Amino acid sequence: MLQRLHSLSLRRSLLLLLVPGLMLVAAAELWQTWRTATDAANAAYDRSLLGAIKSMDANISTASGGLGVELPYRLLEFFELTASGHVYYRVATEDGLVEIGNNGLPLPPGVLVTNQPRFMDALYFDEPVRVGAYARVLERPLGSQVPGQRLVIQVAETLESRQAFTRALVLQSVARDLLLLAVATGLMVLAVGWALRPLARLRAEVQARAVQDLTPIAPQGIPADVQPLVQAINFHIERNRQHTEARQRFVDDASHQLRTPLTTLATQVGFALRETDPAQQREVLMAIKAQLEETVRQTNQMLALARVDSAAVTLELLDLNTLAESATRSWWAQARTQRIDLGFEPATSAPKVMGHPALLMEALSNLLHNATRYGPAGAQVTVRVTHSADQCILSVIDTGPGMSASDLARAGDRFFRGSKVSQPGSGLGLAIVRSIAERLGGQMRVSTGLNGQGLAVAIVLPVRKVTEDQPNG
Repeated sequence: MLQRLHSLSLRRSLLLLLVPGLMLVAAAELWQTWRTATDAANAAYDRSLLGAIKSMDANISTASGGLGVELPYRLLEFFELTASGHVYYRVATEDGLVEIGNNGLPLPPGVLVTNQPRFMDALYFDEPVRVGAYARVLERPLGSQVPGQRLVIQVAETLESRQAFTRALVLQSVARDLLLLAVATGLMVLAVGWALRPLARLRAEVQARAVQDLTPIAPQGIPADVQPLVQAINFHIERNRQHTEARQRFVDDASHQLRTPLTTLATQVGFALRETDPAQQREVLMAIKAQLEETVRQTNQMLALARVDSAAVTLELLDLNTLAESATRSWWAQARTQRIDLGFEPATSAPKVMGHPALLMEALSNLLHNATRYGPAGAQVTVRVTHSADQCILSVIDTGPGMSASDLARAGDRFFRGSKVSQPGSGLGLAIVRSIAERLGGQMRVSTGLNGQGLAVAIVLPVRKVTEDQPNG
């Protein structure tokens, strides 16, 4: 039931909840009005009953030794006229030995308190009546009765006038409450419609957007309760924009970078097909193989860069010493083949950092590939881990050709290659490293190596608490 209610529009949901609530409040108000009207009618008419009782009491005499009552007929006739029904009375001693008036008129339950009137609803000959009773002590007891003998005076009336009065009050209240309910419902409908206008405007704005429009939704004029939803939509739009830009960059990069190698390969294959000398043909095939290997590596690097730019990143607690040592060991065979002195310098204590192991291994692999490929035989490459109170630094330092000052300023740009590089390459290695560092909340620093020789590339990561909320890409 709740799910179906939530699936309705906000306007219908609010009205389905608020209108029945207003009806319940109106019903409670009517019930309270009926109770108040009944109490008001009883209070007013009971005062009339008490007046009749007092008038009869003023005309009671015991001077003759018996009980005498001079009935105020005019008063009773007037009282009966205002009551719009029948009026009954009874005057009797408390013990019932002497009784004047309507016999059997019911008494209130319990013992009457002297000089305190009591009123109650009762049936008299199957007719609903309102009875007022009053007890007082006779100044002169009747006959041989002891002093303190009490006299009970009762006056009763039928309920036609009371009920008509109560009905009139209730009908007036019903008319008033229905009018108020109609006005409140109308105001509520208008208020709900006015409050939901920003949502309708937001819907119209989103529907009118072009497919390529990934600009954030302006939060101005949006209710505070809807602001978190708008922020979530903007967050989703930003992620889609980043992914779209990453895909577009990949397409642009692929079309730009692969066109020349593929053209070269087509030319080389055509030359190989025309060549009849086996030695020349083998030489062309070796060139094709080298070109293919470089094209495959360049493609893999572009794919890796695209994954880094668009993949979700979930951070976990890492030991940089362990990760860096594992990456260094995996490159020792390649370094020996190229006669590169590859070493590892761990931090004095095991630094813990929130990171992504696969991305960090990818970054280290690119740095070690560059260092071992472009370094001359006998060069030194060192993987070093250091840390301070607020950051961990993972560095790869080599004694290779390095970069000029102008090249250092552009290090990390896509497809940029230093002026001192002689080997073919894609210029994406440092771009991948920089993108990974930024995705992990850090940065890449490129500087000259030790003693002004070679190159030093550092991945700087902030030290974060384990309990801190980690970003997801």
